[in-house]
Amino acid sequence: MNTNKTTNPIISGVIWKQLLIFFFPIVVGTFFQQLYNTVDAIIVGRFVGKQALASVGGSAAVLSNLVIGFFTGLSAGATVVISQFCGAGDKKNLQDGLHTAYASALIFGVIISIAGFFSASWVLEAMQTPQEVLADSVLYLKIYFCGLIFTFIYNMGSSIMRAIGDSRRPLIYLIICCFVNIILDLLFVVVFHMGIAGAALATLISQAISAVLVTKSLMSSYRTLELHLREIRLHNELFKAEFKIGLPSGIQSCLYAITNIIIQTSINGFGTDVAAAWAAYGKLDAIFWTVCGAFGIAVTTFAGQNFGAKQYNRVKKSTSICLLMALGTSFVLVTFLFLACEPLYHIFTTDRNVVDIGVWMLRLIAPSYILFVFIEILSGTLRGIGDVIIPTLITLGGVCFIRVPMALILTPMTGEVSTLIYSYPVSWGVTVLLLVPYFFYMKKKKLTEVSTE
Repeated sequence: MNTNKTTNPIISGVIWKQLLIFFFPIVVGTFFQQLYNTVDAIIVGRFVGKQALASVGGSAAVLSNLVIGFFTGLSAGATVVISQFCGAGDKKNLQDGLHTAYASALIFGVIISIAGFFSASWVLEAMQTPQEVLADSVLYLKIYFCGLIFTFIYNMGSSIMRAIGDSRRPLIYLIICCFVNIILDLLFVVVFHMGIAGAALATLISQAISAVLVTKSLMSSYRTLELHLREIRLHNELFKAEFKIGLPSGIQSCLYAITNIIIQTSINGFGTDVAAAWAAYGKLDAIFWTVCGAFGIAVTTFAGQNFGAKQYNRVKKSTSICLLMALGTSFVLVTFLFLACEPLYHIFTTDRNVVDIGVWMLRLIAPSYILFVFIEILSGTLRGIGDVIIPTLITLGGVCFIRVPMALILTPMTGEVSTLIYSYPVSWGVTVLLLVPYFFYMKKKKLTEVSTE
């Protein structure tokens, strides 16, 4: 099937319809991507125990999110550049941008895989990972890093597909590989009793399959965009453009993850039950982040293509419409999580104390998720039009100057887990107060200036 049509609906169709058409495959796809690690957590938590749950979903998960977040941020640069070339109809740079992006995925994949494999043990020790879960956490993480290059290839390839308006194929591939992961998890952990190693191997194999599928699709499924393995290389100017946009996003994601590592270190100091509850909480709150992130990807691609096509009014309108849709959806999700969190926790563990702690955590922080919607949508639009530096600094300011001090200074002073929990809504609130006025100033300034060229 050829997804490239003469008329691009993203730059010409009804805005709210096109946003939803683009959004739903992304949110479902992201949901299935989250299931990779969530299924690992559920199966090892139910069939191996709470120590295994803490190993898979605790420190190891935070570290894996660090590297994935960094590369996902970098790939955002390729997404923006390619979406703008697509909107402008620049086939030559579109093709070169594809091969540059793939080369980046391969290079960073090899480097980070090697570094992560050999540093896993001492990093986990530095995070004060409880001794009873340390060995399993190291094992899980080392196997995970062995397959990291496949994760990078899939993430980059699927981002490129979405940048040109195809969010359907990444969804199909994720669904396929998620079911492969579930089957292999049950086989390796439940049948063969391979424990943590089995869960990690299941994820590795399924990620490898997803990388093959997305690569094959880019080689044969698009008329204006075609991957040739022999042409994969860095085009200097395009790499600089992708890197210039992607690096701030990568740093932002990385510092978010580093902050989570600091918080995870504090969590580990409260014992295994709190660590296990926090691990399960991380899987449940992924429901919100999945939806919110999908809206962010949709508005970034939409803004990028319309900006490239010089459809500036559509950039403005799409932001308002996407923000309203994201706020409405998030309100429903927050209500659901608040009311249904206890039975949801029982999916991961039967330990009563772990469930009680987790329910308390989620109900304390979930209502503040609404604040982050503004950050995600406004930052997404700014990324789409190529403005990343100041939004990144604003976002990181809330993290570095509020959340980290609360974790490192206030938590030891109070000795309360609640101090860590409150650091999230406080940092989000401050970020929103700074980002909203900047967004309206910069949107008017940049789009007005460009529209007169």
